[in-house]
Amino acid sequence: MLHGSLTALAKTAGIDETLFKAILAKLGFASAQFDKDMSAFSDGQKKKALIARSLCESAHLYLWDEALNYIDVISRIQLEELLLAHQPTMILVEHDRAFIDNVANKCVEL
Repeated sequence: MLHGSLTALAKTAGIDETLFKAILAKLGFASAQFDKDMSAFSDGQKKKALIARSLCESAHLYLWDEALNYIDVISRIQLEELLLAHQPTMILVEHDRAFIDNVANKCVEL
């Protein structure tokens, strides 16, 4: 369970706090939320914090399972735009076919 500040999460994860908060802003976080304890966040806000943390971690390949759980339509669009702009190499397990069609260049159906 996420608790504590976003600053503490960034420090614990060893990621750049400025980049972390910039990604959160692109995912719809208001600056007032940056000082709140994450235990008070909605499930969607917690999911965005985890997504932003993941994107701040340097990796050759990201593996996301059901990243859109708890994410509303506006945030889904914001995440889609972020992924299209930065184009990380990812394997996504996702049920939202429209999202996959928009961000993936190859799809394997199981």
